[in-house]
Amino acid sequence: MAAAIVVADSITRVAPEEARGAVIVNASHGGVYAAYLAAKLQAAAAIFNDAGVGRDRAGIGGLDYLEEFGVAAATVGHETARIGDGADMLASGVITHVNGLAAALGVRAGQACREAAALLQQARPAHRAPPEALEAAFLVVAEAPQVWALDSASLVLPEHGEAIVVTGSHGGLLGGRPETALKYDVKGALYNDAGIGKDSAGVSRLPALDARGVAAATVAASSARIGDARSTYEDGIISRVNARAAALGLREGMSARDFVAALRRALGGS
Repeated sequence: MAAAIVVADSITRVAPEEARGAVIVNASHGGVYAAYLAAKLQAAAAIFNDAGVGRDRAGIGGLDYLEEFGVAAATVGHETARIGDGADMLASGVITHVNGLAAALGVRAGQACREAAALLQQARPAHRAPPEALEAAFLVVAEAPQVWALDSASLVLPEHGEAIVVTGSHGGLLGGRPETALKYDVKGALYNDAGIGKDSAGVSRLPALDARGVAAATVAASSARIGDARSTYEDGIISRVNARAAALGLREGMSARDFVAALRRALGGS
């Protein structure tokens, strides 16, 4: 029996009951953290966005990770489909990278995402579970305003309201919806630009956060590993800032560390 195809704007928005044994066509980046979530959901196969591939090929790092757990996986090009938009991915995405299990099923670079998803319907469900959890939240600065490094923006909680959050997530809205820019308001936010990509989707959260008074920016995918918040903080170079951040004197070309330090000072921190 062919596996079902589930389309989602983010791997974090897929319910366990619909994911188990399915082909998940999701518009998350193809990094290890997103791949971990797909494995945890017991997907039979998954297709992600390559997020510009980026530093250390982090945008496709999840493909090898999933192969270890018996999950066929592939990515579509960030210039062919909007990151964060599953419908656009299925309609317009073109495959750029595949793992060995996907290749064995006939999936190849240059193929339409829809065709690749149909081939992956023959994938066998994996029987090896991933580790119980990947540590994904780290307190970087304990003094107010606190700085938290979160590998996924889905980990932002109400208690982060007075903090700056440095995420490993892409800077794209989910399905183009402004309300998905951030679950809860914070004092500042950093994302990865995922190569910016089609329709500048990789930085589309920034103007939406302006409307909420949140200073926000992205780091270049070439400078920091997507899905890795500590790399965002330690390695990232700012590629885009929103108007709120610019009004505070923050600018493109700064290191993420300097951005965070300057934002803390602007907010009254030491």
